[in-house]
Amino acid sequence: MLGAFVRAFRTPDLRRKLLFTIGMMVLFRIGSFLPTPGVSYPNVQACIEQTAESDLLGLVNLFSGGALLQLSVFSLGIMPYITASIIIQLLRVVIPKFEELHKEGQSGTAKLTQYTRYLTIGLAVLQSTTIITFARSGNLFQGCSLEVIPDDSPITLLIMVITMTAGTGLIMWLGELITERGVGNGMSLLIFTSIAASFPGAMWSIAGGAGGAGKFIAVLAIVVLVIGLVVFVEQSQRRVPVQYAKRMVGRRMYGGSSTYIPIKINMAGVIPVIFASSLLAVPTLIAQFGDPTAGWVQWISVNLADPGAPLHMGLYVVLIIFFCYFYTAITFNPDEVADNMKKYGGFIPGIRAGRPTAEYLDYVITRITAPGSLYLAMVALIPMIAFIVLGVGSNIPFGGASILIVVGVGLETVKQIESQLQQRHYEGFLR
Repeated sequence: MLGAFVRAFRTPDLRRKLLFTIGMMVLFRIGSFLPTPGVSYPNVQACIEQTAESDLLGLVNLFSGGALLQLSVFSLGIMPYITASIIIQLLRVVIPKFEELHKEGQSGTAKLTQYTRYLTIGLAVLQSTTIITFARSGNLFQGCSLEVIPDDSPITLLIMVITMTAGTGLIMWLGELITERGVGNGMSLLIFTSIAASFPGAMWSIAGGAGGAGKFIAVLAIVVLVIGLVVFVEQSQRRVPVQYAKRMVGRRMYGGSSTYIPIKINMAGVIPVIFASSLLAVPTLIAQFGDPTAGWVQWISVNLADPGAPLHMGLYVVLIIFFCYFYTAITFNPDEVADNMKKYGGFIPGIRAGRPTAEYLDYVITRITAPGSLYLAMVALIPMIAFIVLGVGSNIPFGGASILIVVGVGLETVKQIESQLQQRHYEGFLR
């Protein structure tokens, strides 16, 4: 593998792409440490050391590489873009115009991408305002009496909102540059960078804690085991055979080939985990505005805000399974696939073209999503339960969502480098 890296860097055009990608990732990390104007950086660092990370903001802080709690220029990270992309995909089901744009090809996709950018900026304004409000009220660092925003005049707060929103726009631009001129998907690689940047510090804190080397080895073994499971399942797929009939177009014969439709066990990816975490955070957000001595606030704190509570885990699993089926039904349309196959003379052996093909594909998707959803729930829960039992905390960046993203992005990037190496007749990574 190291030899393949060396050969990749010896190829001039591939070396330029890899160096450009690495440069953009380094620039992204630098922006994560630049404080937003109006923020007292020493007070922020002191509050981070005094308080524990909030479960509500843990996911966003993870995806920003720790930039959120530091109130840096890149505080929002890539989350506004992820949320905007998910919303645009969901609106395809509700708004017929969006579905028409999706079917138009490259021009329609470009318009949807533009809508995603506009929505990203709007969400960035909303989220930056929310974070600044949390910081002013003291809810961002609960238990810390220091002022992280000493000057809370309207002009200063407006500059902070504009700076954080501009940071999100810059991150979006960096991701598109990586996709266009680098290697791999830019947005995915930036998320990968944010999550991977938190790993060394987390492992160091575990090794230097009360458990020492014993807990460090146990956590490392759990992470390696979950990564192996994720790699095995993410590479697995159900191949539905497709046969294309021969047809004459002018004087040429087309078709007559055999192929397959690859259906992954986990077609929804990490989206169900993000959706489930976001929904479970809503009651905690509502409870923060209530009276701490009220009965319903205490019930939420004990049963929903605590990741180790049985009710929290049960709802987490149910929501993950539900969103697995929901998101798979949105992203994979059996009727559309069946119509395209019929249009080009394709059919599944033993299944009639048209409606029977759509029903068969729907049957296959429904059956394969069942183990896929259970696998996703298990990957999300195993690290959480194991780390709570070990006493190393539930907010360290080795949760199911983190491992799924890191492994998935890593595999996809390696495949892209592998394909470019094979074009130049080099031996690649995957043997």
